[in-house]
Amino acid sequence: MSKAPTSLPQIARSTARLGAVQALYQREMGGDPLPKLLTEFHNHRLGQEIEGADYADADIAFFDDLVTGTTARQDELDGLISSALAEGWTLDRLDKPMRALLRSAVYELLARPDVAAATVIDEYVEIAHAFHAEKDAKFVNGLLDTLARQVRG
Repeated sequence: MSKAPTSLPQIARSTARLGAVQALYQREMGGDPLPKLLTEFHNHRLGQEIEGADYADADIAFFDDLVTGTTARQDELDGLISSALAEGWTLDRLDKPMRALLRSAVYELLARPDVAAATVIDEYVEIAHAFHAEKDAKFVNGLLDTLARQVRG
């Protein structure tokens, strides 16, 4: 069972991760250019009130790194994710929110050695719970655990 983030920096990073998954999903759906997408999230999503709910402030630099890094390395990330899927499964069989989540998580595992692999896995499993059923969150946990061992040694 994961622990909820308690400090403001932890909460800001958790919020950045959730925002990154949402931004990557939006980019896949609409093909928005990256600068436009980042500006929209900076000005209208992160740390804003949306439909009566206040969203916590996000670590903007961390959000930007997740979104731009994931976008820049998408082919590499897709290859890693595909290699960890069960026989007969392809990335295209996963829904778009799941692809966005996995891409961001695997990018963080690859490019952010300053963040413990266990933290990355816990955080993205929590995000999976927000959008998917329990079995899908377990899938995220297993796949990220496999890839963490592969890319972090």
